[in-house]
Amino acid sequence: MDLVIEDERLRDKTRVFDDRAQAGKLLAERLSDYKASDAIILAIPAGGVPVAFEIANALGLMMDIIVVRKIQIPDNPEAGFGAVGPEGDVIFNERLLSRLNLSQKEIELQIEKTKRVLEERNLKYRGKRPFPDLKNRVVILVDDGLASGYTMYEAVRFIKRKEPEKIIIAVPTAPRHTIDMLLPNVDEIYCLNIRSSYYFAVADAYKIWYDVDDKEVISLLNNINQE
Repeated sequence: MDLVIEDERLRDKTRVFDDRAQAGKLLAERLSDYKASDAIILAIPAGGVPVAFEIANALGLMMDIIVVRKIQIPDNPEAGFGAVGPEGDVIFNERLLSRLNLSQKEIELQIEKTKRVLEERNLKYRGKRPFPDLKNRVVILVDDGLASGYTMYEAVRFIKRKEPEKIIIAVPTAPRHTIDMLLPNVDEIYCLNIRSSYYFAVADAYKIWYDVDDKEVISLLNNINQE
């Protein structure tokens, strides 16, 4: 089996998905081998939750969330120079960070802001519910797309410590270089829309794009199987 599963008809194209829900349904078709299995879907909020919801629904899988977040670049919140994981671990995109000329104080401030958001999201989305046991299970990590990939990379690092049987990334869209960066760290990557252009924006894969709010995330979590 190929380690990267894509839809070659969608390669290097934009506006290929109506919305996140449709993208999730299309990914579910490719992930059908895991239907009604012991695999678990872990969604990266907020945008990954609507995608993951459709996959979990179609395949009859348990779904939960993994709260990781990019460290935003000051004055450019759509981009990040690293990520913070569920346990506060920090990873940097060293190549990008070296070009930003940020002071140590600015870096530390952005990290602290990110950690506060993680704490708030964990409280809103998880409450006191414990993180699921992943030992010897197939884990499918889902987001609405990848850009630099560092947020997903931090999620993978966290999951590896939980001793899963297999780690799979499932995303509707990503740039080729990010797929190549992540692939050595996981077992399979499902990405329907792989693009190789220099400029890349996740939103460009969708006809309808909006910021997913807490209300939508909580509603979806309340309507899906959880352990």
